[in-house]
Amino acid sequence: MRKAAVYSKGIFAGYLTETNEGLYEFEYDNSYLSDKSQSAVSLTLPKSEKIYTSEKLFSFFVSLLSEGANREMQCKFLKIDEDDDFGLLLATAHTDTIGAITVKAI
Repeated sequence: MRKAAVYSKGIFAGYLTETNEGLYEFEYDNSYLSDKSQSAVSLTLPKSEKIYTSEKLFSFFVSLLSEGANREMQCKFLKIDEDDDFGLLLATAHTDTIGAITVKAI
């Protein structure tokens, strides 16, 4: 199992998990949910108490990853399999992302 903390504008929003069974889960933090001034991290992941589950890494988080030659170069430099979206997300989305969301490995 691999797990990450998801932040929106620097505020802890919830957890993103890759389970041992290969599923992906996203769960909002209760304090983030109760703060009406905070918006959902994505339109596809509206604020809810339910745990979102997917067989693939959620497309919103995949969209934070580099593509093409940049992705290839990152994977070689970081020694990450090019098919490991979650691993690449953990290695690269903790700083300097486009937009308000950052992802930090736990």
